Amino acid sequence: MSYTLLKTICGVAIWFSLLGAVRAATDDTVDLSDVMQRAQAWAQDNLDTNFLNSLPELDERAVTNFFNEIQKRYQGDLVVDIGDLRATAQTVLPILQNYEETQPYAAWLKSQLDYFEVADDLRRSVPPAKVETNHPAPPIVAANPTPQREQEIWIKKVSGRPWPTGAKDYVPRLKPIFAAEKVPPELVWVAGVESSFDRRARSPSGAAGLFQLMPDTAKHYGLSLWPRDQRYQPVPSATATARNLKDLHDRFHDWRLVLAAYNAGEGRVQKLMDRYGTQSYNGIAMHLPAETQLYVPRVEATIREYEGVRLDQLSEGMTGGFSGILAAMIGGWATDTLLCNSSP
Repeated sequence: MSYTLLKTICGVAIWFSLLGAVRAATDDTVDLSDVMQRAQAWAQDNLDTNFLNSLPELDERAVTNFFNEIQKRYQGDLVVDIGDLRATAQTVLPILQNYEETQPYAAWLKSQLDYFEVADDLRRSVPPAKVETNHPAPPIVAANPTPQREQEIWIKKVSGRPWPTGAKDYVPRLKPIFAAEKVPPELVWVAGVESSFDRRARSPSGAAGLFQLMPDTAKHYGLSLWPRDQRYQPVPSATATARNLKDLHDRFHDWRLVLAAYNAGEGRVQKLMDRYGTQSYNGIAMHLPAETQLYVPRVEATIREYEGVRLDQLSEGMTGGFSGILAAMIGGWATDTLLCNSSP
């Protein structure tokens, strides 16, 4: 397929997707010019400038609007809305993979495909309403799946999957770093969900590396972003992530809440807990941003598949005695080894 044809398909698919979203939200006449202006303004405010600057030869406007739509739906209320992006994502991905400057964004988008597929499956599984003869069909009110339903879907989704290519290298080498920070080493699989263990991955919002750390989080945990961005280095990014997870667990004391806070922000999680008067993940799960509702059970299903444990079975980390000493020794060895072998 030629690039011109592929780009045309991409543009058409994106615009139908965006137009459908706009029409679903309003019964008024759609002003495409106004939609475009608002989308471009949103992009300038919310998307990483490196992403915008990396599209010189692509249909920048169409691809940018697609990433805008991802971000808006991720932060939206309904999980099923994300499913509408599935076809467009599959069209955009090979375009991004074809250009060296956009390959980091392709790596990120590839790690997101499971979200689109699961959300689309959920959307398709909504039973059609029963309609009586000579009566109009009642409106279909979408609802978010329960935490239990989400768990079932993700367990089925990842069942039997082989390890991602990068996992065979990074998992055994980064686990000791997590253990040395007194964090369950199984949580290294967060990188599998965030980036599919592709350390090149960069999101349009500016998160980067194996664990998709945002700039402010990275700097808070001592990483340098210039002249060498340490988020792309396995050891510093793993260390920062482990420390972040530990701090979140010290606050929330529950790994599901920790993962929700890692994805959506601890302030947002705390506000929801206060609003709904709960100390449990299930108490706020269906009110979290759509992406987070998919993210937490995806991480748990991934850990169950590859480590054989649930999140509530994870210890709080090795805290002392022989196990703690051994973890620290192995962690130190792994850190020294990875530092020597890492490149920017």
